[in-house]
Amino acid sequence: MTDEPNETNEQPEATEPEAQPEGDVPAAEQPEPEQPAAEQHEPPPEGDPEPEAEQAEPEQAEPEQAEQPAADQPPAATPSGEKPKAKDQPPGAELEPIAIEPERELSAEERARLEAEEEERARLEAEEDAGDEPVARSGPQVEIPAGQQIQATGKRKSSIARVILRPGDGGFEVNSRSLDEYFPRQYLRAVARQPLLTAGYESSVNVQVRVHGGGITGQAGAVRHGVARALCEVDPELRPELKRRGLLTRDARKKERRKAGLKKARKRPQFSKR
Repeated sequence: MTDEPNETNEQPEATEPEAQPEGDVPAAEQPEPEQPAAEQHEPPPEGDPEPEAEQAEPEQAEPEQAEQPAADQPPAATPSGEKPKAKDQPPGAELEPIAIEPERELSAEERARLEAEEEERARLEAEEDAGDEPVARSGPQVEIPAGQQIQATGKRKSSIARVILRPGDGGFEVNSRSLDEYFPRQYLRAVARQPLLTAGYESSVNVQVRVHGGGITGQAGAVRHGVARALCEVDPELRPELKRRGLLTRDARKKERRKAGLKKARKRPQFSKR
């Protein structure tokens, strides 16, 4: 028998562990760094007691200032951001004032338009004042005989007024009510009285009117037309001057009727391509 080496009985040689570098030591095995000695509070030397006193004084002074806030300082804001309201302040005093924008300069076209409107307004006022001037007559004023009455009819838009003139002291009655009560606006009362003021009969006749139809403005125009016609029956010399001032002309202006297929008299519906 030959002696064969027993491979199973041979044990591998123990290898020595390789030395690891110092920098690769795991964190768990590294020792904890020591705390520096500077963090430990050391008592100050006996010869310097002043720093402790200086540090203690501000700490004691802070609570006193917190308890007594200065009067000059504004009140602290609430958690919602609004300032607390003082009892002595009126409501809305805490609101910020609104900045007023300066007036915009008008262009040349706007200034010209405003000037034209003012001139037109002045012209209309002058015409109204001129229309109230009494008619210059050559002879004496004609008086209505006692017990006699003059009737006439006036029209405007859809209103019809039947006017009766009697000798009197200037009374004016419309539908059994006074003129001031029936026509609430001064302009409408002036329109109804215009023929009397123009002819100079405002204090020498009594006017009784029965008017119906239309609106309040149309009725005032109808009353003026009827009074002017009645005055021409009293004094025919008044006719040329009243005709020149347009008091005897029946004002034919009225609202234009609506046409079929339109929204109003001339307003068309918007065109839609689809």
